[in-house]
Amino acid sequence: MSRPLIGVVGAGFVGATAAQRIVEKELGDLILADIIEGMPQGKALDLAQTGPVEGYDARSKGSSTVDDLKGCDLIVMTAGLPRKPGMTREDLLEKNAAIVGGVADKIKANSPNAIVIVVSNPLDVMTQLMLRRTGFPKNRVIGMAGVLDAARFAHFIAEKLDCSIKDVRTMVLGGHGDTMVPLPRYTTVSSIPVSELIPAAELDKLIKRTRDGGAEIVSLLKTGSAYYAPSAAAVAMAESILLDQKRILPCCVMLEGEYGIKGVCVGVPVKLGARGVEQIIELKLNSDELAPLKASAEKVREGTNYLKI
Repeated sequence: MSRPLIGVVGAGFVGATAAQRIVEKELGDLILADIIEGMPQGKALDLAQTGPVEGYDARSKGSSTVDDLKGCDLIVMTAGLPRKPGMTREDLLEKNAAIVGGVADKIKANSPNAIVIVVSNPLDVMTQLMLRRTGFPKNRVIGMAGVLDAARFAHFIAEKLDCSIKDVRTMVLGGHGDTMVPLPRYTTVSSIPVSELIPAAELDKLIKRTRDGGAEIVSLLKTGSAYYAPSAAAVAMAESILLDQKRILPCCVMLEGEYGIKGVCVGVPVKLGARGVEQIIELKLNSDELAPLKASAEKVREGTNYLKI
């Protein structure tokens, strides 16, 4: 049997690091695409030449056109512009919508059976745009945010408790940004509810730091944003799909009545398997959890309404 074919759109830090993780895990053969002539080809060749050292057989090639992503089984969409000084949120929406929409059209034409993982920002809005422009069923267009946000929350908890990160399990719902909804009631450390280990006031501080997790890294880097954790989160989703692991992960998906939310893409726990989203899991949230989730969804809807998607 041939290996799955995986496309990564965008050869910047997130895309290139995702590509590295994909070939090192031998999830499939890789096509790395970016409009900058030579950059994806160079990075793909570098990855290919790393194979003999790291011991992987997965093949990689680069392209300066998304048209070369033909017959892909899975595509990770990372391309997009960061928000720059003086740029409004609406400016960013319009510019990245043009990029994501154009790529979506190419994916529809060249890889009509692919599952698409969206990483481009604003994440939830771009996921919905990808879904609408490809016309794919909702189980095959999935946004990466909850896995990243949950990982940040888990790190802060493990750091606070000085315990192994392996024992921390967290759940974060909602849109990717300051309206995300970390759920302490569904967060445990070696099956112990986190509320029994960290006082409420201290836990609130960790939740705030999780919401500001991306901005904190941007402020430290000065030029650029996070890429190690975002790429790892996207590849964890890809791995669950390609290996049919059926992991339960928080992902951005289209809701059609779940949680009382309809017609908008937002982060909720789902089962990821060979068909993409195989089940949306509806947690029994209390009013203090459900209200901010609905508010987060409405914030996403503002963006989709602005773009008329």
